[in-house]
Amino acid sequence: MYRLDQNETPLFDALMEYVNRNTIPFHVPGHKKGVGADTEFKNFMGENPFKIDVTVFKLVDSLHHPTGPIKKAQELAADAYGSDAAFFSIHGTSGAIQAMIMSVVTSGDKIIIPRNVHKSITAGIILSGAVPVYMQPELDKRVGIAHGVTPETVSKTLEENKDAKAVLIINPTYYGVATDIKKIADIVHSYDIPLIVDEAHGPHLGFNEKLPMSSMEAGSDMCCQSTHKIIGALTQASLLHVNSNRIDVRRVQQVLSLLQTTSPSYILMASLDCARRQIAIHGEDLLNKAISLSNYARSEINKIPGLYCFGEEILGNKGVYSLDPTKMTITCRDLGITGYDLDMILSNKYHIQMELSDIYNVLAVGSFGDTKENIDALLSALKEVSSEYFGNTSKKSDFLDVPDIPKQVEIPRDAFNSQKKSVFLKDSVGMISGEFLMAYPPGIPILCPGEEITQEIVDYVRQLKDIGLYVQGTEDPEVEYIKVVENS
Repeated sequence: MYRLDQNETPLFDALMEYVNRNTIPFHVPGHKKGVGADTEFKNFMGENPFKIDVTVFKLVDSLHHPTGPIKKAQELAADAYGSDAAFFSIHGTSGAIQAMIMSVVTSGDKIIIPRNVHKSITAGIILSGAVPVYMQPELDKRVGIAHGVTPETVSKTLEENKDAKAVLIINPTYYGVATDIKKIADIVHSYDIPLIVDEAHGPHLGFNEKLPMSSMEAGSDMCCQSTHKIIGALTQASLLHVNSNRIDVRRVQQVLSLLQTTSPSYILMASLDCARRQIAIHGEDLLNKAISLSNYARSEINKIPGLYCFGEEILGNKGVYSLDPTKMTITCRDLGITGYDLDMILSNKYHIQMELSDIYNVLAVGSFGDTKENIDALLSALKEVSSEYFGNTSKKSDFLDVPDIPKQVEIPRDAFNSQKKSVFLKDSVGMISGEFLMAYPPGIPILCPGEEITQEIVDYVRQLKDIGLYVQGTEDPEVEYIKVVENS
């Protein structure tokens, strides 16, 4: 299955060699193996993390010019995931996404992206100076979220933009919904341009047949994964993969070097090295456990009055080709409370912290770190909440249709960097937005920098605020004012 010995952890081993040598440190960081660290913090953390918190030297290699254990660790990651080359990102998946975009497009180039992009994607477009062409994902009005972009939408958008230099897809979504990524890859490659994939929520795909197809297996040219989200790496540690002759691997390395710190955390990189070993060697069994527990939770949640957790019954709906069962979207509309309400009740009363909440849902992320005891604690809390609210309040209002994507007058970089002024949102119709405006659900930007503000958008924001929806993105936290391009 693998070409290399996936039991190896070359970077972690090099750090252990450094520790076992009892090296005297005359290098940064200044805590000097923890001796100079704050006592309370060190008592909590223990001494070991400080011992491997080192800087660049020959024994432990350099992230920006790897020739030793980091190079070997990245080669093992590529082997495990089936890519030509893998890169460690200690700038999170946000940094990896920006590096992907800047590796394939530059100023004035068109890149086709879904409208429900993470802000790191728009940041990458601003940094590159590229011109985004948006695709509308499929919307699920029952639960109020966006699913995937269909192959048909990708094909139509490419036909209308034959000069595009790349296509970016989110797969799977935050909520665990995957599109037909193999078919999309074939469509994109028929135009001889790269498909790059934000696979932040899919670092475990490819290690268990019960999960959706991974983007590398589907033939995408580049992807990035939040190895800290589902599998065992520490927060902020991610992977970027290249698997294509359409991508210049040396440029990817150069762009990553532009974006990432010259003092990377060896603790984070060691966690990547070891998390790769764990998923490569034990992934199938560990994921079987996670999937089984998540399916048990889903089944029990759907027995609780007023709650709904979607599953295989939505397969075949537009934008829903396959599902990651470890993601549990718990819809509470029929309880008459918002997802925010449920999130706060679970946190404050039961000390259960969910991954996210929106107006209709909370999201529980399953992994092989879960236990049946913890799942049962969640189920018990949900049953108590149901008993208190079901039948005693009115069902939440129906999903509001998202306005049409507005006209793009300036590229995002120009609008973001322009001279701007603050105006009342209600008075901004016809002006060019200089900032973002987003609503949850479904997490689709209403406005991006450079787009013309319409009356439909102003009315939509008012409706969202009237029903208690969370609107964000502007410098003004109340979203009464918006920054617009001066003289627009």
